[in-house]
Amino acid sequence: MYTVYAIKSLERNYIYVGLTNNLERRFSEHDNGRNKTTKPYKPFKLIYSETLHTRVEARDREKYLKSGTGKQFLKSLQ
Repeated sequence: MYTVYAIKSLERNYIYVGLTNNLERRFSEHDNGRNKTTKPYKPFKLIYSETLHTRVEARDREKYLKSGTGKQFLKSLQ
């Protein structure tokens, strides 16, 4: 099982979309500054997650959420 997730910076206008097989661990990595890409934007809150059966399905969903339409969907959740 894989989880596609979106996190939003609490201090800046930034949304990060990713996928993982362990959401708790991955969120902790982002929130504690262990990820080079997201470190300047911490702290975060989880705004979206979806569990999928295969990595291929998760990757397709991640790509959608990173698209213009997907970003609009994520912004509407705030």
